[in-house]
Amino acid sequence: MQQKIRNIAIIAHVDHGKTTLVDKMLLAGKLFRDNQSTGDLILDNNDLERERGITILSKNVSINYDGYKINIIDTPGHADFGGEVERVLNMADGCLLLVDAFEGPMPQTRFVLQKAIQMGLKPVVVINKVDKPNCRPDEVQEMVFDLMCNLDATEDQLDFPTIYGSAKQGWMSTDYNTPTDNITPVLDAIIKYIPAPETLEGDAQMLITSLDYSSYVGRIAIGRVHRGELREGMDVALCRKDGTVVRQRIKELHTFEGMGRKKVESVKSGDICALVGIEGFEIGDTVADFNNPEPLPRIAIDEPTMSMTFTINDSPFFGRDGKYVTSRHIADRLTKELDRNLALRVCKSEREDAWVVYGRGVLHLSVLIETMRREGFELQVGQPQVIVKEIDGQKCEPVEMLTVNVPEEYSSKIIDMVTRRKGEMVTMCTQNDRIHLEFLIPSRGIIGLRNNVLTASAGEAIMAHRFHEYQPWKGDIERRTNGSLIAMEAGTAYAYAIDKLQDRGKFFIFPQEDVYAGQVVGENAKENDIVVNVTKSKKLTNMRASGADDKARIVPPVVFSLEEALEYIKEDEYVEVTPHHLRLRKIILDELERKRANK
Repeated sequence: MQQKIRNIAIIAHVDHGKTTLVDKMLLAGKLFRDNQSTGDLILDNNDLERERGITILSKNVSINYDGYKINIIDTPGHADFGGEVERVLNMADGCLLLVDAFEGPMPQTRFVLQKAIQMGLKPVVVINKVDKPNCRPDEVQEMVFDLMCNLDATEDQLDFPTIYGSAKQGWMSTDYNTPTDNITPVLDAIIKYIPAPETLEGDAQMLITSLDYSSYVGRIAIGRVHRGELREGMDVALCRKDGTVVRQRIKELHTFEGMGRKKVESVKSGDICALVGIEGFEIGDTVADFNNPEPLPRIAIDEPTMSMTFTINDSPFFGRDGKYVTSRHIADRLTKELDRNLALRVCKSEREDAWVVYGRGVLHLSVLIETMRREGFELQVGQPQVIVKEIDGQKCEPVEMLTVNVPEEYSSKIIDMVTRRKGEMVTMCTQNDRIHLEFLIPSRGIIGLRNNVLTASAGEAIMAHRFHEYQPWKGDIERRTNGSLIAMEAGTAYAYAIDKLQDRGKFFIFPQEDVYAGQVVGENAKENDIVVNVTKSKKLTNMRASGADDKARIVPPVVFSLEEALEYIKEDEYVEVTPHHLRLRKIILDELERKRANK
């Protein structure tokens, strides 16, 4: 018997309209009659996701349409969240590839699509935003076809249906010249082209691919039932990573409906469900029949490529902002993150109160830091380091595929900038007065590159990168060459003092801000670090002279975002992260001790 179920993963580059499309599909499933007018995004409901416009955590949603149940699994578009991607695709039978009608397929779309094609998923292509001026739907459709050929898609996968439309305006059609007034063509295509999950009879098996947490019932295991049937109250065996088998009992079974969950008595093979009552599981474990436990193959996840040191905040201002400042708090929080975040690794550092956290890239790690900061944690983070491996006796480092799309007049500047950081140009082609460049560049070279590229191209460049492979070490790369301006003593920074020091470089602090000795308050115009006194105020006397009392005219300071700060710092500096402040500081605050250490 074929079930009326479709499991589908949505693949799209950042900001191509994936979340908007899913919201419209939910409305088409008549699940949100009350929400229709609000216009809020239903899916990206975490503050960070809304601010950055990216999806970080994959979510499950289901739609009932025409008697079919469509399970939609939202995937993150960033290669940094590869750990999320791989386990999500395990639950799907097909994928919806969403592409912008102007930009075409982007590198990070390619990353997820490659994984999907290797797993044999059947794609349905949706070309979105055809209402944009100068869009080129036909060219983009050919680009998608070429991309799939490059990724070794099978004949069947290459024979994909294409649907055009505008999710924002709420219409989809098989021909972009004849708009409709609804998005049902997408839903019809899913039902027609995406295969139904096979119903496998036999002993129950389910791979745990995701988890949820509830303060009432603890951890909830989520996955797709591979074979057989699971029932409420049933005794099952949990097959673990180390080969042990533990007896467990399912207390409750839930399936997904709309944005929520619905309690059910039993779930058959092919559907996605959540189990309450399973304890001590990890993602990748199998829930199997109690009498005949057979584990399913575990999920393989790409290795981390970058590491950072996390340590407690020991600056003179510690504890002013945050609720959680001790090493125990940070250790517990990092352990909790490991439960969910598959691509993350945490090791204790040689130093006391410090941990080395390994992740997929600066974005992956900065999202964790930003989340902790909003929860009220204070911590300090060191410079991102790439992970070096020894392969066949050779020292190797991670290399990434970098694509930059810039207007023609800035291309030579960008090429020069990337090649100085040991990047090799692979392709260069012109697309409508813009130039599309592809490079292979060591991950070390990407740290801090985005700022420079945006400055050099007057903010016009579109830059994206994804992990390619490990290659032999490329030699030294010049990082930031300018020195730092370091505060001499603790106190309040005065406009008078900053004004007198402006010829020394750029500042990162505002007048009237508190600083401490050893804090990095600016960037020196020259190479060496210098110690400056920004807390000096004007000495007032009763003598007055004309012209001596000019107002202080101050250039506005540079304000860093978290990623920019992480990419900016040198090896002997930390970023101090508290709920309301980001400060840069030297690891050794005292000037004399710093000089001794440098000798």
